[in-house]
Order: sequence, then structure tokens, then C-alpha cells
Amino acid sequence: MKIGASRPKLNRLWLVLGIIVIAAALRAPFTSVGTLIEMIKEDLELSNTLAGLITTLPLLAFALVSPFAPKLARRFGIANVLLMAMLLLSVGILVRSGSGAGLLFIGTAMLGISIAVCNVLLPGLIKGKFPRKIGLMTGIYTVSMNLCAAFAAGISVPLASQTSFGWRGTLAMWFVLVALATMLWIPQIRVLGISSVSSKSLPSQNIWRSPLAWQVSFFMGLQSLLYYVLIAWFSVILGERGMSSSHAGWILSLMQLAQLPFTFFVPLFAGRMKNQRSLVVITFVLYVTGISGIWLGSSSWMSVWAICIGIAGGFAFGLVMMFFSLRTKTTQEAAELSGMAQSVGYLLAAAGPALFGWLHDFTHSWDLPLILLLGASVMLLLVGLGAGKNRFVGDA
Repeated sequence: MKIGASRPKLNRLWLVLGIIVIAAALRAPFTSVGTLIEMIKEDLELSNTLAGLITTLPLLAFALVSPFAPKLARRFGIANVLLMAMLLLSVGILVRSGSGAGLLFIGTAMLGISIAVCNVLLPGLIKGKFPRKIGLMTGIYTVSMNLCAAFAAGISVPLASQTSFGWRGTLAMWFVLVALATMLWIPQIRVLGISSVSSKSLPSQNIWRSPLAWQVSFFMGLQSLLYYVLIAWFSVILGERGMSSSHAGWILSLMQLAQLPFTFFVPLFAGRMKNQRSLVVITFVLYVTGISGIWLGSSSWMSVWAICIGIAGGFAFGLVMMFFSLRTKTTQEAAELSGMAQSVGYLLAAAGPALFGWLHDFTHSWDLPLILLLGASVMLLLVGLGAGKNRFVGDA
């Protein structure tokens, strides 16, 4: 009797562990390549355009594939589709580390497709299996993702340059983490099954017609735009103001580290609140403070502005992950909203860094790009106030 009673708890713990490891495996293969771009570019003799495509391809895959992930889950079950995505991610990592530029881009595209599917489906799975602990599980999931992302970005260059791994071996080593996540997930196929999470019996709704879904989607898009633009250009702005590359890199790392605690705590708070509009206002104030500081403030205070932006990013990311669950009533709706929002969001994110770089080249100044980032912060506030209301995408 005791053994039988403990089995559900054991299954739940196994599921939690599987989610944590999958979340960790979703970011490391992606973020590790960004720090190795120059090394890859020189080795394969790539142009700047092709080198930029290495980081843009996954974002485009996120935008194009995300809307289809919920349909696959509806037909085959979330657990099964997640397993297939992890297997594709494993193969993509090995292909990307092969010989030649062709395999690099093919493997990168495979990574983007598999990560997009997992990004979309995990919030829906959390809503379906942890309805009373959505905030806690979302916090654990986002921290696992971002912590592993920061770790991967930090160790990639030392491993590639100071060991015999090189850039290929450094990128290939993430196969171990993904393989572990895949093995941990295989038992979930039997435990979860297809009928428990695929929601076949539920009527399908066109979530793209929901004004609330568009507010959540634009919130996702604007926070992605702010994050990727600042990641791409913050250290460049600091360098043009006379800061050394090592000091600029440290400040960029500080910005990302400041984000981590809030990706955990914000979902906890958001899940216990009647609405999340006050958290949206805090996010806006922090973004405006940080961006205004970069634009008009003293260079000696750049670490403060970086911390403000990092905390704002933690608030924004934690909030949008919660919106997928809080603004929906079912697992399938959560997956549909996640797919729509991430499609819109990563499309904006893919265009953002290039657009802001072009504006700098055109104006020979960072004034206009930073002013537009302030404008994006205002838009984030407006759509966030709508997304933060206590209502559901299926409501009339």
C-alpha cells in the first residue's frame, strides 16, 4: 500500500527532474555558439553576413515553427513530441559540429526547430501537470534555462581556445547534456501517455483572433527585442565610449546575472496575484531607468544601468512565461498561446539587432537606437497592462 501510494510522488519528482534538465538543454547549445562566432568565422572563412546567420537561423526557426508545435502535440501528445524534439536536438548538435559550413548551417537549423518545439510545449505541460504550482514550476524552469545559458556562454571561449576541443568539440560537448535530458524523458512516455496531455477532446479555438492573445504576443515580442538588441550592442556601445572589452564584457555578464533571481521569484509572485499589472509597471520603470542611464548617464554608473536592465529582463521574461498559463484555461490553450507569442516574439527578435545596427551606421550615433528602445519600453507597458488583466484568451 505504501509502495503504491508513493509511486505518484515518484513519478511527479521524475517529471520535475525531466523538465529541469530539458530546460537546461534548450539554451546551452544556442548561447554557446554566440561567443565562438569569430573563431568559427575565421576557421570556415565565412563572410560577416553568413556568420550573422549562425545566430539568426535559430531565431527564424523559433518564429516559423512555433505555431505548429501545439498542433503536433494535439495529435501525438506533448510527451511524445518533446521526446522527438530532444532526439532532433541531439542529432543537430552532432551535425553542426561536423566538417564544412554546410553542416554547420543544417545542424543550426535543426537546433532551432527542436528548441522552438520545446519552448512552446513546456509551459503547456507545466499548466496541465502542475495546475496549483504553476508559478513555482515556471520559476524553476526559467532559472534552469537561463543559468545554463550563462554558464555555456562563459566557458565556451576558454574551452575552445585553451584545450584541444576547438570550437567544434566545444559545441559538440552539449550532446552529453541533451542525451541525458532525452534519457530522463523516455519514462515520461509511459507515465504521461498521449491522452492525458494532448487534449484531443477539447474544441479547437483560433487563438489568433483573440485581442488578449495579441497583447501577450506583443509583450513577448517586445521583451525579446529589448533583450536581443541589448545583448548584441550593449558592449559595443560601452567600447565606443572608451571602455575596455574585458570591462564591457564583465558589465554584460553582470546584466545577465542580475536577471537570474527574478526569473524565479517573479513567476512565484505573479501566480499569487489577482492581476500582474503592478509587475508590468515595475518592469517598465526599470527598463526606462537602465536605458536612459546608458543614453544620458555617466559611464561610471554603467554597472547600475546594467543591473536595472537585467532585473527588468528577469521581470519581463518571468511574466510572459506566466501569461501563457494564467491567461488560458487548458493545456492546449496554453500551448497555442505559447506558440503564437513565441512566433511573433522571435520574429521581432530576429530583426531587432540588425535594424538597430543599421540605424547606428546610418546616423553614426546611438541616440536614435536608444530612443527607440525607450519607445519599445513604453509599448511594452501598454500591452503589458492589457496582458496583466485577470481574464482568459477564450473569453468573448
